[in-house]
Amino acid sequence: MALLAGAEPFVAEGTPDAPGVLLCHGFTGTPQSMRPWGEHLAAEGFAVRCPRLPGHGTRWQEMNTTRWPDWYATLEAELDVLVARGRPVLVFGLSMGGTLALRLAQQRPEVAGLVLVNPSLRTERRDAPLLPLLSRLVGSVAGVAGDIAAPGVTEVGYDRTPLKAAASLLELCGVVRADLGTVRVPVLLYRSRVDHVVDPSSALALHAGLGTADLTEVVLENSFHVATLDVDAPLIFTGSVELARRVAG
Repeated sequence: MALLAGAEPFVAEGTPDAPGVLLCHGFTGTPQSMRPWGEHLAAEGFAVRCPRLPGHGTRWQEMNTTRWPDWYATLEAELDVLVARGRPVLVFGLSMGGTLALRLAQQRPEVAGLVLVNPSLRTERRDAPLLPLLSRLVGSVAGVAGDIAAPGVTEVGYDRTPLKAAASLLELCGVVRADLGTVRVPVLLYRSRVDHVVDPSSALALHAGLGTADLTEVVLENSFHVATLDVDAPLIFTGSVELARRVAG
């Protein structure tokens, strides 16, 4: 199936002694939303891998045939490639990518640190409990891609939200919330003051549940949900490099 323009994976080999970074894009998004971040990390010498998650970057109908274990398995395989280099590996994620990054840290002791940008962990939407039932009746609803404050900047993603996949994301959020106490690595959280996709309850859940005392939150005043493509992106890029270097010693 043909890919959307810009949805291709991103890989940079990095210098031999540099840490590795696994980048995780968001729900219905593509590696395009992470490419500027990946290019910044590559310029700093890091080994970087940003895969396209199954069902993403083609048609929303294909995404409805995938579930969160499929997305997780793809990221875990990419993590294995970075771990094999023998250097520390960090995982950086946007939105659902942050959720999956947390799951990797819960399951894989090789993960040395996390950078999370507007991670999705819970929702206050009253219709959320109905999503599993609704997904059996309706294929999709209006999409959530492209929540960006900067004028003229666009995100490559679906204009529809596939509901069967969305129901699986909701399940993933519950699984990750239940195990937040097992996350004991340094975490750098970037949260947009105005986010039209993920509500503040996700950040509250993260603060309440994380097992690490090494949590730093930075509030982004000038960006919406897709902050990796927005006004505050340079702040995210610089801070993530600092954390990676600290973790790597």
